[in-house]
Amino acid sequence: MTKDYYKILDIPEFSTQDEIKCAYRKLARRWHPDVAGNTESVITRFKEINEAYEVLSNLTKKADYDTAKRFYDYAKSEPKTNNKSENEQKKNTTSPNFNERGNSKKEKSKFGGFSFDWEEFIAKKYRESRYKKEQEAKAPKRGNDIFTDVEISVFEAIEGTTKVVNMLQTQVCPKCGGRKFVNGGKCSCCDGKGEVSQYKRFTVKIPKGIKSGSKIRLAEEGEKGLNGGKAGDLYLTVHVKPNSDFKTDGLNVYKTLTIEPYEAVLGANIKVSTLSGNVSVKISPNTKNGQKIRLSGCGLEQGNEVGDMILTIEIQIPEKLSNEEVELYKKLRELSTRVIK
Repeated sequence: MTKDYYKILDIPEFSTQDEIKCAYRKLARRWHPDVAGNTESVITRFKEINEAYEVLSNLTKKADYDTAKRFYDYAKSEPKTNNKSENEQKKNTTSPNFNERGNSKKEKSKFGGFSFDWEEFIAKKYRESRYKKEQEAKAPKRGNDIFTDVEISVFEAIEGTTKVVNMLQTQVCPKCGGRKFVNGGKCSCCDGKGEVSQYKRFTVKIPKGIKSGSKIRLAEEGEKGLNGGKAGDLYLTVHVKPNSDFKTDGLNVYKTLTIEPYEAVLGANIKVSTLSGNVSVKISPNTKNGQKIRLSGCGLEQGNEVGDMILTIEIQIPEKLSNEEVELYKKLRELSTRVIK
């Protein structure tokens, strides 16, 4: 290994890709034949700079080069075990080295009886990498998963429902099998893209008592796999739409119950619409605004668990009163014994 690409670009071995690129651009501008002169030495230097950048800017080539360089430096640091004279060692160092094919252009270094062909090492690594990529390309590959959302009402969440979902899916072209060409020409089915997009309808059963944010998995309904690999899955995220009358928290359902002032004072029996039907709720006399009433077992169901419905009392003051109602409120004021402090 006679070329140190790091020294050629005048950078340390731990330089980042940005630092390598910056050093290359600086040297390339300086040593470009149009700038430094079109001489043989300038051209050689310019070629070395480009060669160094070509290796160090490619992460795969750089990793192979760094491995070979460390191997080379280690072998170079090993003590020589032969007893050749200094002149013989210089002669062996300066004389051309031939590999088993007799090719003197390849660099083959020898240290203490150890020989290392850097170019052959890089070529071997490249062949191994290319073979690995080819095998990976041929191996069965699972298709990608698809994710989408479906929205249901509170009542559908309680009772369960069935939804039809229309999904746009990208699949491998059935005609060319993803190869993009058929009989030497562009595939007419996918227009040379290797894949086609089409809508597919799914009938999805939403189970009873499902919570908002729950996911439903449809096995192998995602994108098709390659080279015989399994298809991906389709995941549906269920969202329960907010209801103006009901709010949910876990299995419990919350609702505001509006009553008249006289009902709060005297008490009353009021029909309330729950998720499972109408029920009669008893309002106790002297009920306060904001008071809560719990209806056990009137919430959401999940498995063997059932939530409650919680009513929040809201005393509503009438916006418009008849003359008779106004007179009655005046009479009530006269009869009131409340002391204002």
